[in-house]
Amino acid sequence: MKDLIEKINAEFETFKTESESLIEKGTKAAGPRARKSTLELEKLLKEFRKVSVEESKK
Repeated sequence: MKDLIEKINAEFETFKTESESLIEKGTKAAGPRARKSTLELEKLLKEFRKVSVEESKK
């Protein structure tokens, strides 16, 4: 579970960097990278929910 949380934090940092680049610097290529990162975050957060529910049943 700790590894999963580290992946979530790393992906969130990627999203944060890319979205700031898009908004503040106007880097158009950062938009698709930020959106890709949100899809990966969605996948990781669903996995976290699944693992969390399993852990709570123990």
